[in-house]
Amino acid sequence: MSNLFTRMKDSIISDLHQLLDQKEQKNPLGSLNHYLRQCEQETEKVRKLVERQYLLKEEFTREYRYAKDMAEKRQYQATIAAKADERELHDFAMQEQVQYEERTRHLQEAVQKAEQQLAELERKYEEMKHKLKDMHIKRMELMGRENIARAHHRMNKVLENNAYSTKSFTRFEDMESYIDRLEHQVNNDYHRSTIDSRIAQLEKNDKKEEAPAIS
Repeated sequence: MSNLFTRMKDSIISDLHQLLDQKEQKNPLGSLNHYLRQCEQETEKVRKLVERQYLLKEEFTREYRYAKDMAEKRQYQATIAAKADERELHDFAMQEQVQYEERTRHLQEAVQKAEQQLAELERKYEEMKHKLKDMHIKRMELMGRENIARAHHRMNKVLENNAYSTKSFTRFEDMESYIDRLEHQVNNDYHRSTIDSRIAQLEKNDKKEEAPAIS
């Protein structure tokens, strides 16, 4: 049964990867944007880790300085107790001095290690930021190439597609023919109305001449 579930899971994962690959092939810029968002999220996580490491280094440094100061203080107190012949107080101060000195050595190593780790994190963090910046620039280049490709595709559709161009020019020719017919009709109507007016005026003048004069 477990083998069956394993095969089903592997089959589903394989199908999912295939779908993602198909999606990436159809929209590579969209896939790049998704990858960039993931990189930005990871870079932000690393930035927080760098800040945390810096705070840890500062805390180690404070503890180191405190332990060192206390070791020196207990050493001085042991000297004072010895001069005063306070054996119990002297032994306590010496025991404290040894403990603080041991802690000082341990914290000194921790500070050095924290500084090295912080330097390494900062270096890699800067590399991540540069890499992310390069990818943003690459995305802008791809966007420019995609924009040019789309523009050329649309221009070629008009300039090189015979069917599209013929259809467009046919429409222009039809419109031009319609305008020519319209202009011709207007001119004919105007010319006809002008002739009718002139004939009517001639008929009117002719009737006036034929009318008998009243004595």
